[in-house]
Amino acid sequence: MSTADGPVAGQPCFHCGLPVPASPGFPVAINGKQEWMCCPGCQAVATAIVDGGLDNFYRFRTSVSARPEADGNTLNTHWSIYDLPEIQADFVTPLDDEQDIRQANLLLEGITCAACSWLIETHMKKQTGVRSVTINVTTHRCTLLWSGKEQNLSALMAALADIGYSPRPATDEQQQELVRKENRMALMRIGVAGFGMMQAMMVAVGMYTGASEFWVEFLRWQSLIAATPVILFSAQPFFKTAWRSLKAGQLVMDVPVALAMGLAYLGSLYATVRGTGEIYFESVSMFAFFLLLGRYIEMRARHKNRQAFGNLAQLMPLTACCLPSDNSHPSLTELNANTELQQVPLKLLRPGDRVLVRAGETFPCDGVVEDGQSSAVEAILTGESVPVAKQPGDQVIAGTLNNDSSLVVSVSATGAATRLSAIERLAAQASSEKPVQVTMADRIARFFIARLLVICVAVFAFWLWYDASRAFWVTLSVLVVTCPCALALAMPAALSAATANLRKRGFLIARGHVIESLTGINRVVFDKTGTLTRGQFVIQQQIALGSTGNADCLILASALELRANHPLSAAFDHQAALPEVQQFRQVTAAGVEGFIAGKHYRLGRPDFAAALYTTSPENSLPTLPDSEKTWLLLANTDEPLAWFGLADEIRPGAKALVQALRADGIAVALLSGDQSGAVAHLAAELGIDTFVAGASPDDKLSHLHTWQQQGDKVLMMGDGINDVPVLSGADVSVAMAAASDLAQTRADSVLLNDDLMVVHEAMVIARRTRRIIRQNLRFSLAYNIVALPLASAGWIAPWMAAIGMTASSLVVIFNSLRLSDNDQQK
Repeated sequence: MSTADGPVAGQPCFHCGLPVPASPGFPVAINGKQEWMCCPGCQAVATAIVDGGLDNFYRFRTSVSARPEADGNTLNTHWSIYDLPEIQADFVTPLDDEQDIRQANLLLEGITCAACSWLIETHMKKQTGVRSVTINVTTHRCTLLWSGKEQNLSALMAALADIGYSPRPATDEQQQELVRKENRMALMRIGVAGFGMMQAMMVAVGMYTGASEFWVEFLRWQSLIAATPVILFSAQPFFKTAWRSLKAGQLVMDVPVALAMGLAYLGSLYATVRGTGEIYFESVSMFAFFLLLGRYIEMRARHKNRQAFGNLAQLMPLTACCLPSDNSHPSLTELNANTELQQVPLKLLRPGDRVLVRAGETFPCDGVVEDGQSSAVEAILTGESVPVAKQPGDQVIAGTLNNDSSLVVSVSATGAATRLSAIERLAAQASSEKPVQVTMADRIARFFIARLLVICVAVFAFWLWYDASRAFWVTLSVLVVTCPCALALAMPAALSAATANLRKRGFLIARGHVIESLTGINRVVFDKTGTLTRGQFVIQQQIALGSTGNADCLILASALELRANHPLSAAFDHQAALPEVQQFRQVTAAGVEGFIAGKHYRLGRPDFAAALYTTSPENSLPTLPDSEKTWLLLANTDEPLAWFGLADEIRPGAKALVQALRADGIAVALLSGDQSGAVAHLAAELGIDTFVAGASPDDKLSHLHTWQQQGDKVLMMGDGINDVPVLSGADVSVAMAAASDLAQTRADSVLLNDDLMVVHEAMVIARRTRRIIRQNLRFSLAYNIVALPLASAGWIAPWMAAIGMTASSLVVIFNSLRLSDNDQQK
């Protein structure tokens, strides 16, 4: 117990559990309540946890924490918090247990421009434990891959802080707080700069409209007072970024900006103190104001794209309504006022739990409907607003909305294991990867800055010889007007807007090169099952071949397919009482096999199944009933038992997509492991001339390499494990939303809905993105080519240079934002 004035002697420390002394007290406010610690070390650790937005650590921990070492180093104590497994659970993902490779998702404060990412990556790659580091300037996220055996996360976070970028876990709450803080601070800096600019300009009017010598002197000092807060507060980010980049031995865009403002201010200060020479406090203030305004607009565009891109974690509820864990398992009709319902934090949900999801609530987990009938709105994942019917046995996805009535759901995946989290990881991976175009633009910008500084020295030397009184101000104008902000924004702004637009359509980009590569595609290759067709097979015909009846053959086949993960398995009855299968094995692109009651069975391709009862299956294959269906053969070691004829439904939009691709001059091919009759029938119906049936994964990869060797740029669409090799080898790969996890991780992009025409729309948007990038580059280069000689000739004043440089950046940003328009596709 404790009192309002202090702790009770001997009560346990809230952090480590050791006794708390009566005096002095070490309080920390946690979850709105004052808790008491036993020592300054525990107080510092608890404060760091609370300040980091990780209060829930104390709510969900299962035991007290270890007492920190009292080394007096507050900063190190702060970062050491993030070495705790309980803290890392929210933002660190283990990738390789043997090598202890982990991935941390961080938010970084202090990023101001695209060049910051290069500076951070260069610095962090010098750390011994770092394997890779990628920065997303749009969301301020950092994806850090490191070896826990070689370096602690706390050391890496301290290294980030050392260069001025304060890290924090990339949780949704932290992201929102960072956005609010960034927006609030940016508006404050703009406000101070705007006020200082107006005051300095009003003073300038008095100075240049006939004021006497005494008042000119007075107004000079007034102008200095107005401009000083602008330099010391509003322009602080430019000086900080320039200084830390120079310390790291690099050049970023803020170097010429900081030089221009710093030199102009110091020169004017010198002139004011000496009482002679020109002052340009109004130009300094105007330069800072317009530059901050331009960056604020760019920042708002970044935030807009991030929100459009979808921070999916914010869709999740905080708790779930859990049903009793005993064996009663009440159904919806049995639920009543006396039924024990418990609100459980999402982190405590486990696979196998049963949750009640009422109408209008968000599904808190991936799961299977046990009881009830309703519909779910899955627009956030698929882009389609039409509700999807849900009944017992159907899958539901975390983050989607239960639309009509209550459902009882059996939990199958929670947290990072859900499909929602998997999609968010793919999205983060794509946004963190830099396309070749952006990397090249960064190099061009750094090259340009170095040459610009050399040109400024030459311009200053010339004017010092020609007219020394103007040398400083002409050089200042050159520095300001040629800052390559527009050049550095030309590609990232366009790619970010295009990625957000595609995400809203249901086309999730998982690799950074996709938009760039889509513009060169001249051949599209489809898998059949689950891609051009729905992959929802039904048994249309069953033919018994041996002594076993149809009903018994269906039970045997259903038992074999129960553990298979191929789309064909869904056609079989998995609800009936099935015999146990021993030594089950799934053979890619062939079928399944196992032992039932001591007898060996196979189900799959005819040659695969027939090989079980004869050494020459080609001579003893029963005749296919027809060529319209997909036929599976069930056999044991004695004889063939039954044919199962399966049929699949063509996806809506498949024919329209093929026609659109052919109209664009893109070749279309179909590679399938299914039988020739079904494949040929589908190809004829869709208008696909090039098709291969019965293709193994190696066959598909061989065809792909042949086309690539002929000079084709190939896009591959598939969904099964057998498609993984060809998805990995294609120039651009697209996995379907229902694809296997392995297929999705190897694919460059994921189609989240059933509308295949989105693939064609993605190609159109990619081509439009390329045009806008070229427009941005042409404009930014033309602007610098024109502005540089004019400024060097002394025809552009510093205030004019400030407006010109800001205007060029805004033109690039607004031109890129046209890609966010869903209605413009041409």
